[in-house]
Amino acid sequence: MRTGNLFTDADAPAEGERFEALLTHRNLVVERIVSSSAITPKEYVQDQDEWVVLLQGEAELEVAGERIALGTGDHLFLPARTPHTVLRVSAGALWLAVHLHRQE
Repeated sequence: MRTGNLFTDADAPAEGERFEALLTHRNLVVERIVSSSAITPKEYVQDQDEWVVLLQGEAELEVAGERIALGTGDHLFLPARTPHTVLRVSAGALWLAVHLHRQE
């Protein structure tokens, strides 16, 4: 059995975001994302559903044209092919993302 802690080695990168897969099983991927406040907004349109929770910090996203503010503990479901962009994020923001890929 493999155990871990979400807050271990969770220092923010100098810029951008760091993605780490914690679990990959069949069509499920769970990843930890650690954000720097120095990000370049980039639009994502993913083929899989994604559920995210902000474990610490603050963020502002644009989801399908709507601005959404998130704080510690807030979560959000992003259906597949929903355009979304992280516009602003606090240094050291820590996310948990659950990706559900379609089974082929």
